[in-house]
Amino acid sequence: MNTISQKLDLRQSQSLTMTPQLQQAIKLLQLNNMEISDLIDEEVAQNPLLEKKEPTQSEQSDIDASAEAPEKSAEAPREDFDAGSAMADVGSGGNRNFDTLENAFENSMSKPETLRDHLIEQLHVSFTDPKDQMIGALLIDQLDESGYLRASIDDLVEQLGCSMERIGRLLDIMKQFSPTGVFARDLEECLAIQLADKKQLDAPMQALLDNLSLIADHDFKGLAEKCEVNETYLQDMMEEIRRLNPKPAGDFDHIVVQTAIPDVLMKRLPKNLGGGWRVELNSATLPRVLVNNEYYTEVAKSATQKKDKEYLSNQLSSANWLVKSLDQRAQTILKVAAEIVEQQDAFFNYGIEFLKPLILKDIAEEIDMHESTVSRVTNNKYIGTPRGIFELKYFFSTALISEDGTSHSSESIKARIKALTDEEEITKILSDDKIVDLLKAEGIDIARRTVAKYREALHIPSSVQRRKQKKNALKS
Repeated sequence: MNTISQKLDLRQSQSLTMTPQLQQAIKLLQLNNMEISDLIDEEVAQNPLLEKKEPTQSEQSDIDASAEAPEKSAEAPREDFDAGSAMADVGSGGNRNFDTLENAFENSMSKPETLRDHLIEQLHVSFTDPKDQMIGALLIDQLDESGYLRASIDDLVEQLGCSMERIGRLLDIMKQFSPTGVFARDLEECLAIQLADKKQLDAPMQALLDNLSLIADHDFKGLAEKCEVNETYLQDMMEEIRRLNPKPAGDFDHIVVQTAIPDVLMKRLPKNLGGGWRVELNSATLPRVLVNNEYYTEVAKSATQKKDKEYLSNQLSSANWLVKSLDQRAQTILKVAAEIVEQQDAFFNYGIEFLKPLILKDIAEEIDMHESTVSRVTNNKYIGTPRGIFELKYFFSTALISEDGTSHSSESIKARIKALTDEEEITKILSDDKIVDLLKAEGIDIARRTVAKYREALHIPSSVQRRKQKKNALKS
């Protein structure tokens, strides 16, 4: 006979509470300067105690003129930026120190994939050499809104300090990326790449591409003669051209390319000041945020009701916390960026061949931060350098970085995918989605399309094909 009884168990456990302040701290660190500026606009609109002050012309002149004054080197970034205000005291809003967020989980809301995201994933699948990856990333960031590469190769060679042959070799491979037609120099090459992909780029079609101007002139007879075909066949060729995409980047929301604005700037110090580099925040994109304590004092005098006093107190606490958090964010970004510049000094001085192998852990240990903090800082943050504008994460040789900051090389992930497919049973063939789940369980955060790319690179058939092959193997 079952009896129902009650008993009291006392259990002790630990858990991380994701407070609104903790969410805000993580969010601030992940945003770039332009996104921070938008966030500040929202906060100023909601909080009457916050003020936004754009850099004045004289202040901007002072910033530029400060390059002539002695500065700290990249080992110790300058501290006279204005991401916050010393007039504000920390309120009771919670922890704002990013170094203590080692175990904090990320906001899991997904964002629309940009063309840049799409191409970067293919870049990491196709190239394992960090120098090739960096050159490829720069080429991606040179694409225009249609997906064309308009930049001069000669300029890129000089900028990166690499050979034209190396850039040419990379471009030959990257022109095979999807969407088909990206990295073309012009419309003719874009269409040619798409036709070649369909195995339709024969001599008559190439002649048509070489004489596209005749289509605009409606000189179809002359065009048929150029292509050495009759006009009926020419119409079929032109219909095939119409099916192609003249703007391969058009299906993506936007592309972070030449519009990338640096969050951090580095400048060479003159020899009379010891040489080296100066690293600073791009103050032109980061407005000053102040807490108006005078206004608070004035309004507080007339606040007699409890709800009004609580409202003012909460707004003051929120304003103080935001200002101090922005200051902490700025310090953290500068610290990480300065150490990257220090580590990659040879690259900035001599070019891509001197790019130093680097992982998140190297930077984290030098500046006494957690890898996850360095990961958040380097993602979606750009640095303006004498060699161009680069995302901070370009300087790391790691192909993939999980949300918790753990790094995984593309080769190690490929090896794991091969092991999983080699071990699968005929009754449990793994789909790409299932492989994603298994890898995530092992701490490897990877997209399904990346798994598919890696699998194809390893010449591993799809799950449907593998099931058929295993069944046929059993029959034989």
